[in-house]
Amino acid sequence: MKEILRIRLDNEMDLILAHKRTMKLAELCGLFSSAQTRFATAVSEITRCSIANGLESSLTLGIRTVPGGKKEISAIIYDRIDLAKCNPEAIAYAERLSKGILMDFESDVYSITLNAKVPYSGILSEGRAESFIDFFKREAPLSPYDEIRRKNIQLIELADKLSESEGSYRQLTDTLPLIVFSVSKSDKISLVNKSAETILGPSYRDLSPAVISLIIYKDDIEYVARAWSTAKKKYSLQLLQARVVMDGKAIWHQISFVPNADDKNDITGWIVTMVNIHAQKLVEETLKDNKELKEAQDKLRLYNDELQKKNKELEQFAYVASHDLQEPLRKIRNFISLAQRSRSDNEKQDLYYSKINSSAERMSHLITDVLGYSKLSVTSDEFAMVDLNSVIADVIGDFEFLINEKNAEISVGEMPQLSGSPVQLSQLFYNLLGNSLKFADAVPKISIYNEVVSAEGGQFNKITLSDNGIGISSQYIEKIFTMFKRLHSQNEYPGTGIGLAICKKIAENHSGRIEMESTPGAGTTVHVYLPV
Repeated sequence: MKEILRIRLDNEMDLILAHKRTMKLAELCGLFSSAQTRFATAVSEITRCSIANGLESSLTLGIRTVPGGKKEISAIIYDRIDLAKCNPEAIAYAERLSKGILMDFESDVYSITLNAKVPYSGILSEGRAESFIDFFKREAPLSPYDEIRRKNIQLIELADKLSESEGSYRQLTDTLPLIVFSVSKSDKISLVNKSAETILGPSYRDLSPAVISLIIYKDDIEYVARAWSTAKKKYSLQLLQARVVMDGKAIWHQISFVPNADDKNDITGWIVTMVNIHAQKLVEETLKDNKELKEAQDKLRLYNDELQKKNKELEQFAYVASHDLQEPLRKIRNFISLAQRSRSDNEKQDLYYSKINSSAERMSHLITDVLGYSKLSVTSDEFAMVDLNSVIADVIGDFEFLINEKNAEISVGEMPQLSGSPVQLSQLFYNLLGNSLKFADAVPKISIYNEVVSAEGGQFNKITLSDNGIGISSQYIEKIFTMFKRLHSQNEYPGTGIGLAICKKIAENHSGRIEMESTPGAGTTVHVYLPV
């Protein structure tokens, strides 16, 4: 059954709503006046019984297709109470009017279904049924009660979405290997992740000198307190390295105090992050004075470079947790507050709900992409022989509708077979082809081909993807491979700015690299080097 609308059944006003909207749906479906009245009266009879005797009652109106392509209007009353036992006379009367009803019981919920045949079912298309849904959404309220009820339902839905977004935000911050919490201008601590709760303890309230002396190693307390004082006085970013006391041990951390601004660029507080760099500091201290380890210095430098790369990624995650993810969350809260204060103004309500949904969707995309990037790792044990001809063919198939919509022309040469992760290689070409289709003003013309080249480190498959898109200036080419770097607004080209960072990491996971050449207005060429 295709659901058209749903009504909660709480009081007599809901009985009026149920009757009027059942009549209206019957009218829209082309039932004769007498049939409209009989069906709406039968539904009202069960609805009255449900309001009087039921528990957690609701009415769902919809359209279903029966054998032979015919259509019927269905009204289903759901209840926790068996209405047939409460008022058998009402059930019998409704059955006479509608010429039959269906009763069912599943998952502790009783349901009573009434159906009315639709004449001339052929004209009731899927699109027309969709228009009924839109009609009831835009229908003027039947009474002040109906208007208030609608607003309350909308607020409940938005509150549920906010709760879901907050849950995803907390899940993300709890899984990141860092300590993060926010501090207001009055030093009050909030938005604490699990790692921070462990450090601060159950009785944390504010980031006072006393709290700093508890969590920071004694030799570093004055240094950290001074940096915190500077951050508050100058509203500036402060970065430092200090030891945090964890399980009685002094562990080196990279600590940052990041100013947190609202939409008007006014500072409302700070985001505090602490990233564990203890292994890196041990390497630095050991190499500083121990000459006997000079022979192992080259090997340790490789490990240190890897540590720095991981730390850079963690700093990017910390930035998202402190800004990109908090921005839509803050907007959702602000618009919820505004909606509750001025919900009698329909134009403002529509504006707030649209912006709230936009912010929630942006947070959802950010969380999904960040979690995807954080899991982007692979070992040689997971490698298998991959036929890139099949991979690229599957990716093109995924974009079939967009390719047809833009009349895109795509040519693909013979691709190699190589050792790698099938999932990651598919993700690599999906992002690259998706960018070429997205950033195109004219009909997209895309070519993909391969050649074997000799480069530092051996022989490589040089896979080239060239398009005629909008292109970018050469000064931005290195920057766009950084996480969350965007050159266009969300309104121009949607996205989170993570796609090319993912492509770069996949190439590096396969001991390769990625390069780009581009000219504004003339298109872009991407070269992916993967070992033969």
